Amino acid sequence: GLKRVRKRVLAVPKSTFSIFIPDHNEEKVIGPLVDSCRRLDYPPGLFDTYVVADNCSDNTAEIAGSRGAILLERRNAELKGKGYALEYGFAEGFKRRKYDAVVVIDADNLVKSDFLKIMNTELLSGKKILQGRMDVKNPNDTWVTAIYAMSIWVSNRFFYYAKHNLGFSAALGGTGMCISSDVLKEIGWGATSLVEDWEFTVKALINGIKTDWVHDAIVYDEKPLAFSQTWWQRLRWVRGQFTVAFCYLPKLFKRGIKKHDFVALESVVQLLTPFYILTATLMSLV
Repeated sequence: GLKRVRKRVLAVPKSTFSIFIPDHNEEKVIGPLVDSCRRLDYPPGLFDTYVVADNCSDNTAEIAGSRGAILLERRNAELKGKGYALEYGFAEGFKRRKYDAVVVIDADNLVKSDFLKIMNTELLSGKKILQGRMDVKNPNDTWVTAIYAMSIWVSNRFFYYAKHNLGFSAALGGTGMCISSDVLKEIGWGATSLVEDWEFTVKALINGIKTDWVHDAIVYDEKPLAFSQTWWQRLRWVRGQFTVAFCYLPKLFKRGIKKHDFVALESVVQLLTPFYILTATLMSLV
């Protein structure tokens, strides 16, 4: 992770992107994000911004539409959640136009202006699934956001960037992710668990496609202000990780052994994380 980050030479913009913003009642933050996407330093004819308003009951849809986003409204009381919203959005987007890749940004984020230029360069080099670097939009709001920021700054450099330098796979983080349309056509989306990003990462690894870390493509994520919000968010993540582990761990381990795929085997270790957390919690209580 101490390895110097070299400044890249950006390729000429050629790839077409569909940016998807899945949201549920995000009227307070959706406007600035759509504006951020419209200001991206990339030819306007090569990307479109979609807002998937998923079962919204506020003014999210109206605000997104007024800011220039392509609005996709979804109503489904049974199949709710980000994974289902993305599956709907991808299908609707590809009906309108053929894109080289999809980008997913959370509704409370902001995007650095050169994000698409960097992702275009990576796609043209042959990479298929990309995860940009997540920074913190509000590090100075509370002690909780400050701790979040420090944790993310350390993990970005000494976990994800280190894994990248060793040739291992990153994990999709739910926002700032870019997926080639070819991959979606090959294996589909189908990630509808509580941790749809991690589920799709593992699905792709089982099919021999790793996620590449892109250290200088940055999105700024808004973090929870209170510890109680963090607690429930983390609990939901761990529940989702258990689900993915039980569903995909045997297949991923089988691929690692059968194909001598050390990238898959390293991800098996990461997939065991919720079990480490459970064991550590129990030991702490003891």
